[in-house]
Amino acid sequence: MSNHARPVKRSLTLRGHRTSVSLEDIFWDQFRLIADQNGKTINGLAAEIDESRGDIGLASALRVYVLEKALNQSFE
Repeated sequence: MSNHARPVKRSLTLRGHRTSVSLEDIFWDQFRLIADQNGKTINGLAAEIDESRGDIGLASALRVYVLEKALNQSFE
């Protein structure tokens, strides 16, 4: 596995509160791309995901969100 497969701590601000998530580069890059394509900030999109994530961790919720977007695009 290459170096970019290791999670890196990323800072976010969700509704005025600083937090961090550890995400691999591939997930972080795609998350930023999705936010940009939808005219949202990364903090805004992360806040939306945070509100609906239930009892799973934020980093896991972000990975699932990115994966679902990728799978939906591959079936279109």
